[in-house]
Amino acid sequence: MGIYRLTAFEATGEKILDEAFDSGNDEEAKEKGTALLSEKGMLHKTHRCSSPQGKLILFHR
Repeated sequence: MGIYRLTAFEATGEKILDEAFDSGNDEEAKEKGTALLSEKGMLHKTHRCSSPQGKLILFHR
């Protein structure tokens, strides 16, 4: 378990989302991150999700 960080950006580089959430593992965090982005209409924006160890587990440019 750990705290994962999800961020999304506009094309200009402006940060439009910066959320932390708890997840049991990387796969679960990918699913949660994708769901959060979808809920907020940001799935097609540039985004990333990193693990507590700093590993990039989700990325879209």
